[in-house]
Amino acid sequence: MKHCHNHGHLKPWNSPCHHVVETLMGVSRTHRMVLERQLNKTGVYRSQHQILMYIADNPNVSQKDIAALHHVSTATIAVSLKKLESGGYIKRVVDQKDNRFNQICITPSGKAVVENSIRCFKETEERMFDGFSPEELGQLDILLGKVRQNLEQMLPEKESEE
Repeated sequence: MKHCHNHGHLKPWNSPCHHVVETLMGVSRTHRMVLERQLNKTGVYRSQHQILMYIADNPNVSQKDIAALHHVSTATIAVSLKKLESGGYIKRVVDQKDNRFNQICITPSGKAVVENSIRCFKETEERMFDGFSPEELGQLDILLGKVRQNLEQMLPEKESEE
């Protein structure tokens, strides 16, 4: 793509494409900061929060399943689960079919955090796109989809499926 190059300049960060990349990264970083500030008020932090949301959607999930989903060891997940359990957000129930395993269940306190989080996500999304027409939002979605598709084509097949 010729319009991404700055002819005669050695500084690639002066190109129009690099400016767009910086804007995308800034949007992503700011979005994460806004959500973290709002969600941290619950006492559940980002990595634990992702686990809690998954447990809410998948009752009686196993520690092994959660670890596989997050591409980490069961030991790593165990630390987060212990914090969530001590906070009263989840409970572990021995699997009736195999007492070597625990099923992870969300508690009423955990459900309240999830419900609050969903409200927070919706409010953030609404405010993020304040002033956008439906057409502008649709066009942005198409354009970002193209960017994502181009990036995914750069990944080896195995990685892009994860």
